[in-house]
Amino acid sequence: MTMRLSMHNWMRPEPLEITVPRLARCGYDAIEISADPRGTDPAATARLLGRHGISCSGGLALFMGGRDLVHEDPFIRQASLDYLIATIDLTATLGGTFVTVPCTVGKLVPMADERLEWDWYVAALREAQKHADDLGVRLAVEPLTRYETYLINRADQALFLAKDVGENCGVCLDVFHMNIEEADWRAAVRDCAGRLVNVHVAENNRLPPGSGAIDWTALLCELRAAGYDGHLSVEFMPALDRTPLSQRHITDAGDAPLTQGMTKWLRDHASGVLSEGIYEAYTAQSADVLRHHMAQLDPGT
Repeated sequence: MTMRLSMHNWMRPEPLEITVPRLARCGYDAIEISADPRGTDPAATARLLGRHGISCSGGLALFMGGRDLVHEDPFIRQASLDYLIATIDLTATLGGTFVTVPCTVGKLVPMADERLEWDWYVAALREAQKHADDLGVRLAVEPLTRYETYLINRADQALFLAKDVGENCGVCLDVFHMNIEEADWRAAVRDCAGRLVNVHVAENNRLPPGSGAIDWTALLCELRAAGYDGHLSVEFMPALDRTPLSQRHITDAGDAPLTQGMTKWLRDHASGVLSEGIYEAYTAQSADVLRHHMAQLDPGT
């Protein structure tokens, strides 16, 4: 079994025409595309990916701003479900096989009681997964830390939700989030065996692999033991550093020409807009470090 390298494109808002060649230069296999169904031309995107030898591993549903599947307003819930279904369609058109589904980032206070919210969430994901089944796409519920959402924070919660949704619904584990929330990340990986659809990778400090304390060889060994042969999807997100020590060159999101939703999304991740130079360096470092550790498992990879 051989895992492959993928990467998000939400960490630095820029045209895909810039992102995709960078991924090819740095040795990636695929992109986990951040879903903007209305702003993405599927045919042009497919041509761009093909030109650079990059596949679409899957899609990431950006639940930010007004997108919330457990909002008290039924019109917001329905619009959010419509967005998720459009994301599934876009992903399938580009050849992706999964859509990662986190809770709404930055929402830390519930709007209804636990049972009602759970029923809303399960009903929405069941409808979305039913649509995805016809297109060969699986949903992957992603736990986030308590600092980004109050609802799904741990692997056992994501797994319980996925099982409640149905047989084809899976889980996406994120190394950064696991490092904070899991009592035993190895047990979390083992427990999700068979439902593990996607894996996000960043260091314990959310910097690129090789900049923190994660034992990547141990992690890859555990994933292999769990039967995982999907993508390792890079998702570094350095925090703003406004001290004289900073060498990260991150612009405050409010100083960039971004939508209100994207500005809040980046701020909710305690970050901003990375300079192109540091983004390129982090992208290359992530691939180099992960390929080095993958080679420890499979000489010649």
